[in-house]
Amino acid sequence: MTPRSDALATPDAPAAASVRRLPAAALAALVIAAVCAATLLGAVFFETVVGVPPCPLCTQQRIPHMIALPVALLVAAAAWRRAPRALVVAGLVVLLVLPLVSGGIGAYHAGIEWGFWRGPGDCTGEIAPFGNAGSLLTQMQQTSVIRCDVVSWRFLGLSLAGWNVVISTALAGVALAGLIRTVRRGA
Repeated sequence: MTPRSDALATPDAPAAASVRRLPAAALAALVIAAVCAATLLGAVFFETVVGVPPCPLCTQQRIPHMIALPVALLVAAAAWRRAPRALVVAGLVVLLVLPLVSGGIGAYHAGIEWGFWRGPGDCTGEIAPFGNAGSLLTQMQQTSVIRCDVVSWRFLGLSLAGWNVVISTALAGVALAGLIRTVRRGA
């Protein structure tokens, strides 16, 4: 054996003592945090660089990702620090539910875009006449010019709402996998 491989095989090696395996819950939470950050940055990119303004439903889809990002970092830290398993499990359940909420909003939004159902009145359908001039300012403030039923950008046949469903479903799968491993083996 070489001196290096012999040192690695020795359990008393200083490097071996300082390296600790990342718990499944921490790994799942870090993946979720990274993907949520990338998703939110992607939304900002499409809004500012590509010029695709968000409709009200697009904005609502971001909120669960905004909540999941710091929650995921807290869950990762808790799992890494060997916090009580019940706390880590509760955090993973939250990280399972949040992407499902975002994906649900995304599926509803994609269904509106495909014409499967009508969307909310403030961002779909005809814009109602403004009526008299006295209430013109109020009515203009309540009217959205960004439509939820018009797709601004598609990739591989999916709109951004459709891609949010795909990403959110994957995030829920990661959270579920981390949750199952944590419950079976411990945080």
